[in-house]
Amino acid sequence: MGVPWLVAVIWLAAFTCLRIGLLVTLDAGQVGIDLWPYVLTKGLLFDLATLAFLVAPVCLYEAVLPNRWRTSLWHRTLRLKWLWFSVFVMLFGIGAEVTFWLEFSTRFNFIAVDYLLYTQEVIGNIRQSYPVPTVLAAIAVVAGLIVWFLRGAVRNMDNVKITRIQRAKLVAAGVVLPVIAGFTVSVDQMEGAGNAYADEISGNGLFTLAAAMRRNELDFDRFYRTMPQSEADRILQTMGMQRRPLSDLSAQALKGAANHAWPFTRRPRNVVLISVESLSASFLGAYGDSRGLTPRLDAIAKQGLLFSHAYATGTRTVRGLEALSLGTPPVPGQAIVRRPQNEHLATLGEVLGSQGFKPYFFYGGYGYFDNMNAYFGGNGYKVIDRTDMDKRTIVFENVWGVADEVLFSQALSTLDEGRAQSNPFFAHIMTTSNHRPYTYPAGRIDIPSPGGRLGAVKYTDFAIGDFIDRARAQPWFKDTLFIIVADHGASVAGKTKLPLDGYRIPLIFFAPDLLKPGVYEPLVSQLDLAPTIVELLGKKGADYFFGRCLFEEEEPLRRVFVSNYQSLGYLRSNTLTVLLPRQRVESYRVDPRTLETTPKAVDPVLLNEAIAYYQTASRSFKMGALKLPNCPHQQ
Repeated sequence: MGVPWLVAVIWLAAFTCLRIGLLVTLDAGQVGIDLWPYVLTKGLLFDLATLAFLVAPVCLYEAVLPNRWRTSLWHRTLRLKWLWFSVFVMLFGIGAEVTFWLEFSTRFNFIAVDYLLYTQEVIGNIRQSYPVPTVLAAIAVVAGLIVWFLRGAVRNMDNVKITRIQRAKLVAAGVVLPVIAGFTVSVDQMEGAGNAYADEISGNGLFTLAAAMRRNELDFDRFYRTMPQSEADRILQTMGMQRRPLSDLSAQALKGAANHAWPFTRRPRNVVLISVESLSASFLGAYGDSRGLTPRLDAIAKQGLLFSHAYATGTRTVRGLEALSLGTPPVPGQAIVRRPQNEHLATLGEVLGSQGFKPYFFYGGYGYFDNMNAYFGGNGYKVIDRTDMDKRTIVFENVWGVADEVLFSQALSTLDEGRAQSNPFFAHIMTTSNHRPYTYPAGRIDIPSPGGRLGAVKYTDFAIGDFIDRARAQPWFKDTLFIIVADHGASVAGKTKLPLDGYRIPLIFFAPDLLKPGVYEPLVSQLDLAPTIVELLGKKGADYFFGRCLFEEEEPLRRVFVSNYQSLGYLRSNTLTVLLPRQRVESYRVDPRTLETTPKAVDPVLLNEAIAYYQTASRSFKMGALKLPNCPHQQ
């Protein structure tokens, strides 16, 4: 019976060393030493639960292995090779977890599940970011040394014959222990420290990965607090949302005659929306940074309208694309961009396309990633991705896509050709260069490639500035509004589930022939851009979205939505209300200057507003109510 326990001890030691290592990577004060006993004790619970599943096959194998085989040379050789392979996989997994932690500050989660589906990009990213052959060779050598050190103990264990009673115990262990672990330990038990870092580190990466595979979609009505839909509709109407009430879809949409206080001298004819990969507001000088990373964006901000308090709805590109195109609060679980039945929705592409606009979606990578091609192509956009670009124009590319300057050149060429049709256009451009491995063309900026995150930010700034310069020569420039916004921030790590400073993103309106420079102070959510664009263009359909035009004369709502995979946050009146699975609710007081949060009692009014938004968004997609009525593509 010794071998299964030897394997368990090896893995348990590895899990513990990894957990301590992750604690050590944190800055002082992020997880106080007083929390270490809590983290290590709870971590042991998850490790043992994980081991119950890992060791079960070994127990069953030992139970059926004949004693005469145990001492044979061929089996001992096979045993040591198997042990070496298992240790190799274990060490490789530790390395993967460390890398994932340094990137996302979480254990393996739904992001890791998504990455398993896109092996070309992920493996390519790893190869371009790390010396893979050297790392694998080092892991193989270390695994070999560990097995060499243990070979005597393994030989001694194999010399001991297994009795029938022991075999029965091994079978029982292999069957019963996973069942007990499955019914008694849940990923929800990670919470409780009051510190998000501590909660994450107390988990086990393999355990959380398996949980994410099972929970890649969450049904709001099953997991979250709800209210009667008629009450939710009433609340949303008082918030100025003009969608048809979900409790009575036969009713007409409440398209109001809102008055506006436009900062524009005249309406734009075209809109170019640039969503920048992973660009936190904290990188820009216009938002207070002193490192000089974004001289072009800072200049653009001075000539345009700077939104000083804009927030992303989520932590991934698909969340940003969902909010910017569909104008809906983030539904729990997987983003709508990646869900089935997501075609012919009331997106900007469908709404504007039905009124004479030519909608485009430009992406520098392969658009099958995260289902972008299918989503945008099925929602009224003409999709142009890496496969549509002339290889002779690609001066640089990496695994994630062409350099941003190549993407912008393609957009300029396409928009200039489309202008011959005399249709106004709406172009959504999604960049990729600000992404690991952070490589870009040489000679563009003063930080050599690969320049890490800071170099990638500065290169993206250069590419956007160069795009604006070249666009000035186009005849359509003077009639075009350029909107520059991030898809999400660079990092959302913090002591709390939803650290607000990680969700703050830049948002700039730039149209020197149309727009007065200035600063917009109220809170802005990504999902408010869709109705703003529609009303600014003087078109119908703003009432299809959950957001509200930013330039209505009514008092701004001053509310935003922030989320991760499970936590749904609603920020209003310096209070962050968070809806969580198992109908739990948390509330935090927010310091408006530092964005630091402290727990407070739940405000029932804000709670009801949060439920109304998130419940209605989730149910609307599930019921098909996000579909565009009488969509021309469905005729």
